Amino acid sequence: MDSSLVYGFNEMQFTIENTLNRSLGPASPTQFDSGGFNYDQLVFNFSGVRQVAVGAFASPLNIAAGLEARLESYEIFAGEPDSYRNGGVLLPNGQPTASGAQVFPGFRPSNQVNQDRTAVGAYLDLEANLTEKLLGSTALRVEDYSDFGSNVSGKIALRYDFTEAFALRGSVQTGFRAPSLPQQYFATTSTNFINGVPFDITTFPVSDPVAIALGAQPLDAEESVNYSLGAVLRLGEVTVTVDAYRIDIDDRIVLSENLTQANVRQFLQNQGFVGIGGGRFFINGVDTETEGLDVVVSWPWQAAGAGAFDFTLVANYNKTDVTRVPATAPLSALMPPPPLFDRINILTFEEGNPENKYAAIVNWKLNRLGATLRATRYGEALDPGTSAALDFRLGAQTLLDLEARFEVNDNIRVALGAENLTDEYPDAFPAARNATGNTPFSNYSPFGRSGRYVYGRVAIDF
Repeated sequence: MDSSLVYGFNEMQFTIENTLNRSLGPASPTQFDSGGFNYDQLVFNFSGVRQVAVGAFASPLNIAAGLEARLESYEIFAGEPDSYRNGGVLLPNGQPTASGAQVFPGFRPSNQVNQDRTAVGAYLDLEANLTEKLLGSTALRVEDYSDFGSNVSGKIALRYDFTEAFALRGSVQTGFRAPSLPQQYFATTSTNFINGVPFDITTFPVSDPVAIALGAQPLDAEESVNYSLGAVLRLGEVTVTVDAYRIDIDDRIVLSENLTQANVRQFLQNQGFVGIGGGRFFINGVDTETEGLDVVVSWPWQAAGAGAFDFTLVANYNKTDVTRVPATAPLSALMPPPPLFDRINILTFEEGNPENKYAAIVNWKLNRLGATLRATRYGEALDPGTSAALDFRLGAQTLLDLEARFEVNDNIRVALGAENLTDEYPDAFPAARNATGNTPFSNYSPFGRSGRYVYGRVAIDF
């Protein structure tokens, strides 16, 4: 049996420097406390596992069961008034200016939230050799959320060993992900100018009257069904695994497009929401299908006086299709209906990550010395633009990682390594996507845009 109690806390507090609130004129400060948000979680776990002899099976029945209780809370706190207010100072042409600190207006008192919830879950996992060659397992998990409801998910898996060198395996499982507290309650407001007129543009929680008027509903859980079928092959010391999978996810939670179209603003004004220029909110409604293939080849090699080597080759191919996008009745009735999930977001799901990825890894150990060399090739990825003419495709690239290790004694280990050893960067944006010169690289790069990373590590066991 095993038990644990874990607490975690994270806070983001925004201090904006070297900027100003233009609406305050020359009296504006150049540094602002813009508020922020925090999240914490207290989790209790209790689990146990034991084997029970069952005469009908070829092995003891392995029974694992557990219970989890979780308390989580989420808070948004406002910044200082100068970070979000409008001081009324006009532009030289007599037009009003945006409210709040430039670059990042502060969280307003109307954005503040302080919410918490509890969740309790329990699971049962059973596994045994049904025959000498057939391994079966099944699992069931039940969860209940104070703010969301209950869910039951399960899994069935089988593995059949035809010989000691060849086996087939497969599984079917369901899953779900409850809407997070930030997805339910996050809110922030900024002022945008539309045809010279200032409007408040807000990320609304789904419970806000404006979001409800636009068709927002209480968020539901994302649900999935996963299928996998694979094979295991042993050729002497070499092991090869091949697994094909399909993952269908329904009602994915996404952030809607920024709804600032003229007909949306008019619709909100007709509903009595004056001065609201539109906004966005989280919504269920994106369905995706992902199909993929994983191949792993591993080969341990004992090279006598040269040490022990482990060679691994990994290949992955996967493709995602968006099969449904969200819609709401109020927005669908507008002409033309504004899209809730447009081409950039759809293409981000479908082509924003490489369809293929390959890696070759060598681990070496000799006495107290060790090293790892890894080469990873990332396939092409698409950074979608507002039109096909502005789409930018990142080419395939290969990165090298290297780490050397030394065991000083039984309690102290040191390591020195470099990720992206050859200091590779993604393809640079063309001028059409980098008009200001401030965004030379795409955020869609699968390996980031920071170049080489060198590190040292010391581990001490007490």
